[in-house]
Amino acid sequence: MGEQPGLVIRTAGKVTIVSFRDVPMLDTPTIQRVAAELYAVVETPTAPRVVLDFGDVRFLSSQTLGVLLTFRRKADKADVKTAIAGIRPELARVFEITHLTQLFSFYPNADEAAAGMQEA
Repeated sequence: MGEQPGLVIRTAGKVTIVSFRDVPMLDTPTIQRVAAELYAVVETPTAPRVVLDFGDVRFLSSQTLGVLLTFRRKADKADVKTAIAGIRPELARVFEITHLTQLFSFYPNADEAAAGMQEA
């Protein structure tokens, strides 16, 4: 039996790196479960900076975009800086269209994001 979709969370210095274990996340129960895990990262932060690694993400539903907006709002409230790494070009376009590019910093990959955010 395969792993359930969810998050892989690791810390690199002052940065928590959150990778999505299995994608696409299309059904509501899966998205809600992953959202709860994601929100917990900023509601009880172990590091003042969080990188969302989208390297394995191939598709984003509109519900997932809503999760990202809520995540950012919760991060702001907790004074946690956020960034997105490894986003594919076709998904980058979705972020541009929805103006999410104005809410997050973007990096080519998680390692560069972690390094860049360590210095911030």
